[in-house]
Amino acid sequence: MLAFAAFLSACAVTVNHRGYVPDQETIERLRAGVDDRNSVTLMLGSPSSVATFDDRTWYYVSKQTERVAFLNEKVVDQRVLSVAFDETGLVSEIHQYTLEDGRIIDPVTRETPTHGRELGVIEQLFGNIGRFNTTGN
Repeated sequence: MLAFAAFLSACAVTVNHRGYVPDQETIERLRAGVDDRNSVTLMLGSPSSVATFDDRTWYYVSKQTERVAFLNEKVVDQRVLSVAFDETGLVSEIHQYTLEDGRIIDPVTRETPTHGRELGVIEQLFGNIGRFNTTGN
């Protein structure tokens, strides 16, 4: 019974929550053309990320994942709030995205060939026996 209980406790689900996206009421208080960077920072705090090529878009990102025992994490919820500013520093656009809006990015999985030969286990273990001079220099 004790072993079975230990087995079941090892299969527990671990939930992780990372990031911050404010509640809907706070988001609705943002006004395009009225709020600036300072007022957005006061209402929402510092952004999770800023756009790569200019600093006119701020992102607030939240992600919730679950892991069962030793298996890979699975994303169960993700929300992104995007706040864009115009040239004068006022809010111009506000967008909200969810997990369903995301896209799967498939990285290139090709391998670079290397020259030489593959060593087997035996060659790796015993390959250096007798290769070194034991006489002192």
